[in-house]
Order: sequence, then structure tokens, then C-alpha cells
Amino acid sequence: MAGVGLLILILAGDFLVKGAVNLSLRIGIPSMIVSLTVVAFGTSAPELLISIRAILDDLPGIALGNVVGSNTANVLLVLGVPALLATMHTSECNSKKSFVMMIAGSLLFIALAFTGILTWWSGLILLAALALYLGDALRDSYLHRKAAKAAEPEEEVEGADPDLPWWRILFYLAVGLVGLPLGAQILVDNARIIAQEYGVSDTVIGLTLVALGTSLPELATTTMAAIRRQADVALGNVIGSNLFNLLAIIGVASLVGPIPVDPEFLEVDLWVMLGASLLLVPFVFFKQNITRLWGILFCALYGFYVLSIVT
Repeated sequence: MAGVGLLILILAGDFLVKGAVNLSLRIGIPSMIVSLTVVAFGTSAPELLISIRAILDDLPGIALGNVVGSNTANVLLVLGVPALLATMHTSECNSKKSFVMMIAGSLLFIALAFTGILTWWSGLILLAALALYLGDALRDSYLHRKAAKAAEPEEEVEGADPDLPWWRILFYLAVGLVGLPLGAQILVDNARIIAQEYGVSDTVIGLTLVALGTSLPELATTTMAAIRRQADVALGNVIGSNLFNLLAIIGVASLVGPIPVDPEFLEVDLWVMLGASLLLVPFVFFKQNITRLWGILFCALYGFYVLSIVT
């Protein structure tokens, strides 16, 4: 049943993105804003709904483990697996600013975690940081779009279809809005059952099963980007997803209820997440490509990390 919940989450998230993108463009919101807000929220909606559901069900370990585990998987697995198929030419990417913001967001999150419990004021700090990031991204995108407008046509947003009828837009929205909480409920309930049956803590379930499941959409996106030689999409997808996970998902979830931080997070998992993020330094700052050798190393590191958790 956990697989059913995950499938519902993935499909519902995809439907919500399609519906929201087309609705926003139909009512005149620029595609730039849609890409940075609606699409970013839609693709992270499964993680958000799972974290909120876990807080409401008094399973804070799943909420926190989902985000920390997803961020680790996003770097080691989501970049590692595609690199096994094709070299990602990240030397051509310019992602220094976003990467620095991701590391800053990670350090802010870790500092708040060391207070021992993430409360409403922690959430407000994280959401304020998210607002600053989105504001800066909007400004940069506006300036870039303005400079390139005369030379290039407006970029299309994935999922946008100018001929999509209104009834289908509303259908996508309805399925997404109903399916996301339903899938989150099924997945969290079954994760709790697995934890109870096998004597595994909800924290471990969040770091492994739930985190891996919610990283599958990013893995699919990055794999296709690597095959199509779109390294900027692959790397940007990981950096943006990690930043949004830390600032938006934990920010909102901690407004729903307090999130106690397991001491093991402070000793191991937060530093593994930060260490995995810092592994991107050669590709961001020193123009290295993510080759098959790097892919093997990343996948091996992730496998070792998961084994260390469950054994």
C-alpha cells in the first residue's frame, strides 16, 4: 500500500503542476513567475503534504527525515544514477549563486535544528529566507529576460499548452488537490505500520523509504536531462529542490506543529546532508563534469549511508 500512496502522490503532483501552470498563464501571470513559484511548489507538494501529515499524526521523525533524507538522495542518487548513463557536462553551467544560497540555507537549517525543536518562529525564519531567495531569483530572471527579449523568443514552461481547454485545467487541479493529501495519508500510514512491524523508528523510515520515494520525480527529471545533455537542468533541479525542501517544507510544517529534532540528526544525518551538498563544489566552482566515475562514487556513498542507517 505504501507504493500505492507514492504513485498517487507522483501522479497528483504532476496533475497539479499542469493545472496550475496552465491556469496561471491563462489569467496572465508571466511564465517566469510561474516557473519559480507554481512549478517549484507543485513538484515539492508531495514532500510538503507528507511532512504536514506526519506532524498532524505525531510522527515528527518522518517529517524531518523526509527532508534531510531527500536532500541527501537528491545529490548522491539523483545526480549519481544519471551520471552512470551519460556524462553530465556541468562545466558549462553557471550555478554558483544558487549553490551558495543552498549552502547558506543548509547552514541556517542546521543552526535552527541545534535549538532542539523547530517551532513556529523557526518556520517564520525559514520562510523569510525563502522569500529573499525567490525575490532575488525573480529579479535576476527579469533582468535576464529583459536583456534577451529582443534576441530570443519567450521560453516555454514545461506543462503549458495554449490549446488546453478549461475543463481539463480544472480537472487537473481537482485531481491534484484531492490526490496529494490522499496519497500523503496512505504513504504516512503505511510507513508507520512498517516501522511498528519491523521495530524501526519513524526517523529511519523518513530518511530512507519516504525520502527515496519522494525523490523519484527529481530522479526521473534529472535522468532525462542527462540523456538530453541538459546538465544545467539536472544540476539546477537538484540545487533548487534542496533549497525549497529546507526553507519551504520545513518552514510550513513547523507552523503546523513543533518538530522535535532527534539527537541522531544532530550527530550524523545533518552533516551527511551538508557533506553531500559540498560534494558539488568541484562541478560548480571548478568546471568539472559529472562523469561515470563520479556517478559510481555518488551511488556507492548513498548505498553505504542507507546501510549504515538500517543496520
